[in-house]
Amino acid sequence: MLSFEHTDYLLGLLVVIPLALLFLYVLYWKRKTTKILGDEKLVEQLTGDFSKKKFQLKFLMVMVGIVLLIVAAANLRKPESGSKEKKAGIDVMIALDVSKSMWAEDIKPSRLDVAKQFINNMIDQMGDNRVGLVLFAGRAFLQMPLTSDFAEAKLYVSNASPDAVPVQGTVIGDALQLCSNSLDIKEKKFKSVVLISDGEDHDPHSKEILQELSDNGVVVNTVGVGTVQGSPILVPGTNSFKVDANGQTVVSKLNEGELMQIAIQTGGIYQHLDNAETTAGKIADHLNGMEKKAIEGNGDTKQYASFYYLFVILALFILLTEIFIPETKSNSN
Repeated sequence: MLSFEHTDYLLGLLVVIPLALLFLYVLYWKRKTTKILGDEKLVEQLTGDFSKKKFQLKFLMVMVGIVLLIVAAANLRKPESGSKEKKAGIDVMIALDVSKSMWAEDIKPSRLDVAKQFINNMIDQMGDNRVGLVLFAGRAFLQMPLTSDFAEAKLYVSNASPDAVPVQGTVIGDALQLCSNSLDIKEKKFKSVVLISDGEDHDPHSKEILQELSDNGVVVNTVGVGTVQGSPILVPGTNSFKVDANGQTVVSKLNEGELMQIAIQTGGIYQHLDNAETTAGKIADHLNGMEKKAIEGNGDTKQYASFYYLFVILALFILLTEIFIPETKSNSN
């Protein structure tokens, strides 16, 4: 189906209105000037070689040329048959822990903020891979299915917060299960999960899910956020720390052992999030080093046949022709 790539450029067609009004004003000015000069018949004799029809034709040709150039800039195009571009990559589901323990500030400005920086840096190095996003705390939610639209992925990441998951806790098993459900398990490779968490997991079900992922060829890479010494959890917008049912200040500690074991069981790697850019580079290198498959891009990667050049050629022909048309009458007139 034909469509314009830059529809906003078509607003330039509005320039036709003031040009048409200017042309009408010129015609009015010519008639008025003729009357001012004196005898109209005498003026007509003195300007007898001038052709009103050719003057109007030349103006019309200029207008048509301008319209064609504006349409060319808007780029009329048509999708080519089977035009979805195929690239080599893997499918990567990102599982981000948004439990309130991620508010801890043992790494500045907070665990969650640094985790977001890490994801954005990793997305920038994803190449032709596709990414999806799962947010989890006491439950897991699919925020974005697999896509090659990295700008959209970053938008979802920027909006991630504990408010997105009403049930609190850290249930890694549910997150891994949802990631598994979001991946194509027909092929036993070309898939990975990047799990970002402080590792405070209280879900024995995660071991079963890890076995399922391993059997389906899904490599789980884990990223630990926080410190093993731990930190109290400062509630955003307040000056108070999170307390438990007994009124004691909750100290959240990074459970590296849990995250390491998850990575080992599926053939993945574990990285401690010390520096967002450096850690992202290591995970991205690992992902890009995996065996790849042909991935069909989303609608934004369609290939199009453009027709702008036809409008440019026609516009140039008309404008050049206009130059060689005199405003005087031909001998036959």
